Amino acid sequence: MGHKVANPLVALLLAASIISLLLGDLVNASLIASIVLFSLLLDLIQERHATNAADKLKASIALQCQVIRGGKSFQVATDAVVPGDIVHVASGDLIPADGILLKANDLFINQSALTGESFPEQKDPSPPAPGALSLLEAANGLFMGTSVISGEGTFVVTSTASNTILGGIAASLRALRPPTAFEAGIRQLGSLLMRIALFLIPLVVVINLIYGRHGLTSFTFAVALAVGLTPELLPMVVSIALSRGAVRMAQKKVIVKRLSAIEDLGAINVLCTDKTGTLTEAQMRLDHWIDPLGQPSQHTLTLAILNSAFQQGINNPIDEAILKKKANEIQEWEKEAEIPFDFDRRRLSVLLKNSSSFLMITKGAPESLLACCVDFEDANGVKSPLSSSLLTSINQLIDSFSSQGFRLLAVASKTLPSSSLTKEEEQGMTLAGFISFFAPPKESARDTLHLLKKSGVEVKILTGDGYQVSSHVCASLNMTISDPLSGSEIEQMTDSAFEARALKTNLFYRIAPAQKKRIIIALKTRGATVGFLGDGVNDAPALRSADVSLSFSTAVDAAQDAADIILLHPKSLRSLHSCVLEGRRTFANVMKYIMMAFSSNFGNMISMAIAVLFLPFLPMLPLQILLNNLLYSISQIPIPMDRVQTLQLIRPPSWNISSLRFFMTLAGPISSIFDFILLDLFRNSIMSVVKIRWLALGIKVSKVEVSGCSWACAHWSRIGYEKKGLISLPKIASSEGER
Repeated sequence: MGHKVANPLVALLLAASIISLLLGDLVNASLIASIVLFSLLLDLIQERHATNAADKLKASIALQCQVIRGGKSFQVATDAVVPGDIVHVASGDLIPADGILLKANDLFINQSALTGESFPEQKDPSPPAPGALSLLEAANGLFMGTSVISGEGTFVVTSTASNTILGGIAASLRALRPPTAFEAGIRQLGSLLMRIALFLIPLVVVINLIYGRHGLTSFTFAVALAVGLTPELLPMVVSIALSRGAVRMAQKKVIVKRLSAIEDLGAINVLCTDKTGTLTEAQMRLDHWIDPLGQPSQHTLTLAILNSAFQQGINNPIDEAILKKKANEIQEWEKEAEIPFDFDRRRLSVLLKNSSSFLMITKGAPESLLACCVDFEDANGVKSPLSSSLLTSINQLIDSFSSQGFRLLAVASKTLPSSSLTKEEEQGMTLAGFISFFAPPKESARDTLHLLKKSGVEVKILTGDGYQVSSHVCASLNMTISDPLSGSEIEQMTDSAFEARALKTNLFYRIAPAQKKRIIIALKTRGATVGFLGDGVNDAPALRSADVSLSFSTAVDAAQDAADIILLHPKSLRSLHSCVLEGRRTFANVMKYIMMAFSSNFGNMISMAIAVLFLPFLPMLPLQILLNNLLYSISQIPIPMDRVQTLQLIRPPSWNISSLRFFMTLAGPISSIFDFILLDLFRNSIMSVVKIRWLALGIKVSKVEVSGCSWACAHWSRIGYEKKGLISLPKIASSEGER
């Protein structure tokens, strides 16, 4: 409740209640405090309901890990792990706690969250070296917040939650996440109202003191008038709107992990997305296996199968497609070592052993692998040097496949003298050939991109594939490419130059994961509200950097953990556009409430402030002002359920404090005019009733002057008392002077 009470206007009202109490006005103090606390209580109850709903939704996608307790293996939520548990992790998993490694099989860990080092660290059960400078350098140490790049391992948990290294860092750096555009707008509005309050309070107090009214009453009235400008139930209305939006999105098989992400999703004007598995089908099809001369080669396919069968990296669609082709030769080999894939080398090597030799097999991006080969092997097993003319032919072959939308991987091999395998061995290899894959675009992707474009959301593709493959996918999606940029070009650009270029570019190809994050930050720096859709381990940094991040239920743990919104239908993107519209609908309904409530309250306060100048009494008691404000706010609670016009969903909404201020200052005084008309009609009606009543009693008057409704009602009451003989009715003056 602390941040609610810290609201400047609520704090001001509570201060008025305390002052009333100190000056002996117990009734006024109690009533004001009761109304404020009732408003806060309603807000807290609704927020609790919203939080419980969000927790239930998140529980349906809670991250799990494999734990061994008491000799039994089972799945538990990652936050249920306790010291002493034995945990098994594999490629793509997040490390749920700090621990000591017991077993490892080519285990490589991404520790960038703790160390900032982008290269993965290989882990093994060996104790830390005597000269290790920190615990993070221990080869047998696993740490919460890191993720498995490749391999698998088993470790015993030693520390969890706040007792971990990451937990200690979090405890010392407890900084709130930066406010969203909507949250910043609400704060701007609060600042505006505070300035109005600081101007209004002393002005009304001075006017009342000039009229000779009681100082405490005048101050309480002025404070209540200022507080009456703001809807006390605004946080509750926002919570209702967000929770309703989350429920509607859940009906479309979309899980919202952070409620405020609904508003952020509606506000995005740029959506960055990975290509493979997001815009294209996750299932890839292996179509060709050829030698460097373009001839079918079974040897190339066999080497690719051996590489995929023995590698312990992340389970990916490429390896799944390769392993659908069976090879009997697998039984002849045993694995000795592995160098996992990374986004700098762009290749993966395994070292295999049979009865007579050690064979290193490498597959990876063609441009990466070609630079490491000195000769090639044709389909007949004949080796020849890689001449410049042959390299030209190979590049033409690659371009031909790429232009047709195929993704190519190169396959090479090298015989080694021993079981030792280092990155330096990835030189002087023999090129075996290429394997090609095809991943058709998702059926829903074309329509979704078209709808997003019509809705004012520009889609930018961030992919590690080459230009030709990427451009073929763009063409199949009816997406016009604008000013494409490669990862190597991005690397050479300064931040300011890249920021200007990033706004124009909608295809970034051959990029590394760190560059995805740089792209998103550049777009945000230039004022864009950015969403990011990704599903791989390499997408996690970009997901955390975006204004709102989206992933699939089939994504790896690291991506799901970083995402704000999870799409439960990975094969379809249709729900994406619906969710964007839902975010805009939520924003529009909240803005309806703000505009209606603020303009109405502003008009009411103007009416009261002006009435003070002409009436010999306070037009409304402070309690009446606050009660009227509260009842009016309660009557508007159904607004979050309201329908939204189609025009409000066409473009991303933006918070415009100037527009809101203009509407408030325009519509408020108009409502004040109607207030004065109503008050005048009410005054004349009461005057007529008083005259009729006096004539019925036989009292002759030539003129009746009534100074407001309160004076007339008081005389009406006294007439009733006189009729009952309780009091004597004094003579009514026949002129203003006598009265």
